[in-house]
Amino acid sequence: MAGCRLGNVEYVVCKDNNRKVRAFHNVCRHHASLLATGCGKKSCFVCPYHGWTYGLDGILLKATRINGIQNFNENDFGLVPLPVAMWGPFVLLNLDGKLSSKLDVDEDKVAREWLGTCADVLRLNGVDASLSYVCRREYTIDCNWKVFCDNYLDGGYHVPYAHKGLASNLNLESYSTELFETVSIQSCKGGGESKGDDYDRLGPEALYAFIYPNFMINRYGPWMDTNLVLPLGPRKCLVVFDYFLEASFKNDDSFIQQSLEDSESVQNEDIILCEGVQKGLESPAYKFGRYAPSVENAMHHFHRLLHRNLTK
Repeated sequence: MAGCRLGNVEYVVCKDNNRKVRAFHNVCRHHASLLATGCGKKSCFVCPYHGWTYGLDGILLKATRINGIQNFNENDFGLVPLPVAMWGPFVLLNLDGKLSSKLDVDEDKVAREWLGTCADVLRLNGVDASLSYVCRREYTIDCNWKVFCDNYLDGGYHVPYAHKGLASNLNLESYSTELFETVSIQSCKGGGESKGDDYDRLGPEALYAFIYPNFMINRYGPWMDTNLVLPLGPRKCLVVFDYFLEASFKNDDSFIQQSLEDSESVQNEDIILCEGVQKGLESPAYKFGRYAPSVENAMHHFHRLLHRNLTK
């Protein structure tokens, strides 16, 4: 189970005793205490405030010290459910209160709504449920969330200047961008130098998918990582990286450590860039820039979607 928050919605995701994925508002029906924090394994939810207990299917199992309560029906006080669906390795929730009663979800329809016509492209390029989860890394960055997204979406423009180690392992002449409804996919072939005969973190091709407005899926070699960009204010954001790996590599500690170190180096280089851009945006010397049409198509696509949302 995992307890999380989005905006003012506290929610928890779990598998019930039949291994079915479920999601609920993470709020006790007694006095609104949060039930679960972090991740872990439990056989039920026990409220830390007054001990009310709920099954993993959301049913109220025990309400403590309720003698004397009139007109109390325990069936009316189960956890409030949320519609949930699976696509590949991802758990998708719908937090729209108007839809909370529609719990039977068509997962193919969800994929089309979330990814549009690129769902099959991602599936065919190894974005699937066969990958093993490795770890999470979080970065608090002194820049607006959009600055981080822009950096991701510049078509590899900054890679040869800011990521020389990464650039040496990519064929940047092959860099391409494909646009979909609310998704852009950047891809680049490998073929550069490697650190040794047995080390190939990036593989023959790297794919970088941006799902509007703030989620990225990166598939390369045996790895997949996802980036979720969360605004913390006008000049600060939190970027959450989750790493996944093909099962055949999950016990290769040396490969995992080296790969994570290389990824960390790239993230630190990007942090320097993004924090510098934030300072530059606040300078009186900067008014607006121009798009480089040969590379910054994904960024322009992102800005058009954002403008549409902000002005509709």
